[in-house]
Amino acid sequence: MGAANGDEKGPIQVIDRMMTLLDVLAAHPEPLGLKQVAQYAGLHPSTAHRILSALAGGRLVDRLEPGSYRLGMRLLELGNMVRSRISVRELALPVMRELHAHTGETVNLSVRHDDEIVYVERTSSGRAAMRVVHVIGARAALHITAAGKLFLLEDGFARLREYAKRTGLAAHTRNTITNVQQLERDLERTQRQGWATDNEEAELGVRCVAAGVRDDAGLLIAALSLSTPADRMKAQWGLLIKETAERISQTIGHRPREARIGAA
Repeated sequence: MGAANGDEKGPIQVIDRMMTLLDVLAAHPEPLGLKQVAQYAGLHPSTAHRILSALAGGRLVDRLEPGSYRLGMRLLELGNMVRSRISVRELALPVMRELHAHTGETVNLSVRHDDEIVYVERTSSGRAAMRVVHVIGARAALHITAAGKLFLLEDGFARLREYAKRTGLAAHTRNTITNVQQLERDLERTQRQGWATDNEEAELGVRCVAAGVRDDAGLLIAALSLSTPADRMKAQWGLLIKETAERISQTIGHRPREARIGAA
């Protein structure tokens, strides 16, 4: 029994050390010498050399010159394969269900298509009378929805003015923002707080908060939103939607960085 446990511990220990070495190389953009890698990893140089040689054989590590290492191109190839197989909808749905169970309100996932957002997933109990714009596959103009405002902010204010000229900022309700300067102020608030709002701008009687979902490159690829009858919206749900969107982003490889600033 003891020998079996020892046999099992050996391969697991090697894998742990291999991951430690990869993490060390990932933390340093420049190539590292063997002694540096071993020191950062807390391993004896001979142990580090043996594992690095095996990793180099599998192209997970590149050996640039004797005793100098960096992450290998095989990791990029594998990363691209993983990215191509990721479904944001599949990864977001369990988290969306949790958010719906917590709030009892409609949760939407949407993506951008040209000057509109498209709703691609939804969790709802049917309790709230959310009509046309919240049906899966439906579209809505960017400036009338909390989700769409996130994409306008991502574009920056110069392109926002181009959008305003192109679309005329058409009104959908009496609350729709149809003035570009007012929309800029709304987006500035969105930037400061980390989530966007829609105050009955797409549909009277319906309010919405939304936050962005980003991929491993930091690109805004989707928006998570919470839609409620106007009288049921709670102030604390803005921060909640932001935190939930960040959870989804992390599942697809995003690592938080400093807040982005819209271009002037």
